[in-house]
Amino acid sequence: MKNDLSSKGVTSQVVLGLLVILMGLLFLLDNLGILDMHRAFSFWPMAFIVIGTVKLCDTQTRGGQLMGSAFVGIGVLLLLDRMDIIDFNVRTMWPVFLIGFGGFVLYKAITGPRLATAVSLKDGMTGGSDVVECTAILGGFERRITTQNFRGGEVTAVLGGCSLDMRNSSIQGEAVINVFAFWGGVTIKCPPDWTVVLQGTPIMGGFEEKTIAPPDSSKRLVVRGYAIMGGVEVRN
Repeated sequence: MKNDLSSKGVTSQVVLGLLVILMGLLFLLDNLGILDMHRAFSFWPMAFIVIGTVKLCDTQTRGGQLMGSAFVGIGVLLLLDRMDIIDFNVRTMWPVFLIGFGGFVLYKAITGPRLATAVSLKDGMTGGSDVVECTAILGGFERRITTQNFRGGEVTAVLGGCSLDMRNSSIQGEAVINVFAFWGGVTIKCPPDWTVVLQGTPIMGGFEEKTIAPPDSSKRLVVRGYAIMGGVEVRN
């Protein structure tokens, strides 16, 4: 799982780097009088497409893929509307967002029991799932993890907050958590004997570590991902 997350992270970093280069080129062309940035700013829905693409490149779960696809879909519809190819009126089509959110809730409800059954058979007496998947959209999610062989997972917060309490958990070596906070916040509480390594990318947001230094680095928690106008905090 660690190698998979590493390869995913490189892909998303490439997408983000290309976005920054593109923005720099646009402003440079505007300063040279070649391009009118007022027209370029009319393509602001590209931001949704980029955010969705980054999420798709940085996820390994069906929920993350659905969320990334939703961002891309919204961006494409708004962009086509700005180009006068289709007539997409948010005031008229806003129920589509309710339908999409309801479909996401149904998907989580249908797949949740199956996942719980598989986890309970696998974990035995460890006290919880070895791999965590948390998603908060326009709300809050709090979860306590007590497994003694935590292997990482994925946490997503969009206009909401996720809180993981892993102070009663343990790691056998190293675990990786992929985080994605967009206008939201993620809080991770870990035991004092874990070494925390932050490898996240803040975009008008922040990553913050408030942990004490353990006597050894035999247990490592690597936190990767993005905080876009949001925050990620790891503490004891």
